[in-house]
Amino acid sequence: MKNIFLLSLSLMLCLYSTINYGQSKKFEGKKLLIYTKNGEGYVHKNIPASVATLQKICESIGVESVVSEDPALFTSSEINSFDAVLFTNTNNEAFDTQMQRDAFKAYCQSGKSFGGIHSAIGSERSWPWFWKLIGGSFLRHPPFQTFTVKVNRQNHPSTQHLGKTFDLDDECYFIKNSNPSFKVLLEADLATVSENDNGKKVFRPERAPLSWFNTLDGGKQWYTALGHSKDIYELSWFQKHLQGGIEYLLED
Repeated sequence: MKNIFLLSLSLMLCLYSTINYGQSKKFEGKKLLIYTKNGEGYVHKNIPASVATLQKICESIGVESVVSEDPALFTSSEINSFDAVLFTNTNNEAFDTQMQRDAFKAYCQSGKSFGGIHSAIGSERSWPWFWKLIGGSFLRHPPFQTFTVKVNRQNHPSTQHLGKTFDLDDECYFIKNSNPSFKVLLEADLATVSENDNGKKVFRPERAPLSWFNTLDGGKQWYTALGHSKDIYELSWFQKHLQGGIEYLLED
């Protein structure tokens, strides 16, 4: 009986190792640029935590990652070595020159993938093409609070581990200039989101999408508005959410 148990345990461990190895091999050779450029204005304190988590995720699935806040990278030949670019908590002007913007646009239009985390949607607020690429532009958010999130699609790599709803502590982003072609993965249950408006009337959208994916100009896009607090990057479910987004961007 003992020998049978040991044999079963050995087979299970071999299977587990094979699955993990297969997952890493699937993305081996892929390269991700983790971009953190912030223009003048508010800079999130969560950037180091987000970068550390993203690097850890990339290492776990066999992806080479490079971290940079230098927009000159987009006008160098090195940019073409990346399979995807992920803006993590970038904000305001993500580029210094029009040449850099043009190079980034050409990169995306060449079929490469683009993703964004949290305040990335507050980047390049005067550039309509960027709104279309990322899915919209930042409008505002109510105070940081606990609210309920609805999972609209559970068949995506970034949401397949989630239930139909869950509660979290975060900022509930409201967006404008939304791209109607994006497919919503997560949205806020606005009945659970309160305002601190001191009795003043404030614009409140009918819906508040929080994560989505899309295809534009031959490439793939994925965005999540979650991730304001640095603590959320330590949570397993959120790490799986980010990993699923990365896998979607890099999958052939």
